[in-house]
Amino acid sequence: MPERILIGVDLDNTLACYDEVFRRIALQEGLIGEKTPSSKERIRDSIRLLPNGERLWTRLQAIVYGPSMNQATLFEGASDFLKSCAKNQVRTVIVSHKTRTARLDDKEVNLREAALDWLKQSGFFSELGIQNNDVFFESTRVEKITRIRDLECTHFIDDLTDVFAEESFPKEIQKFLFSPHAPHGSSSTLENVHPCRSWAELHSLFFP
Repeated sequence: MPERILIGVDLDNTLACYDEVFRRIALQEGLIGEKTPSSKERIRDSIRLLPNGERLWTRLQAIVYGPSMNQATLFEGASDFLKSCAKNQVRTVIVSHKTRTARLDDKEVNLREAALDWLKQSGFFSELGIQNNDVFFESTRVEKITRIRDLECTHFIDDLTDVFAEESFPKEIQKFLFSPHAPHGSSSTLENVHPCRSWAELHSLFFP
């Protein structure tokens, strides 16, 4: 690794795993069948095929990322990665594209407060070496990328190719695509993006 390293990490579907939460609530709402796999992508694709599917999917996200976020789990291996960062004095920041409230949420739950509560209850601030002031929420993707650039991240880990595909994303930052549901042997279609299927794989790259 270079002398100076600052790792930026996305939150939703990168650190926080919602697969089971999406499936449980989608079943309760009658949006999917019992045979639908516990994969956010598969659930999303199924719901979008329904009449008014995009609206139904947006509403489901409002429930999952708001009042049900406390049911999310930390991806396996993520805690070991963050502990290794702390042990090796590698600063890690969380940069998330997250508005204050969600569209189609009648209760107007504060998504950022829900995320901070989840981070706290998951031990990020007490056990995993993350400081409160190293968590950043941005209202748009462009603002998220601006924050990543202003923080001078040397590496960034995200589950969305759209973030890395943005023309404004700094080319000098090393990009890691977290894709746990990707087929074995699959590669990214974007140049200079390293796909990783697990946090254990990421750990081996950063701390061989």
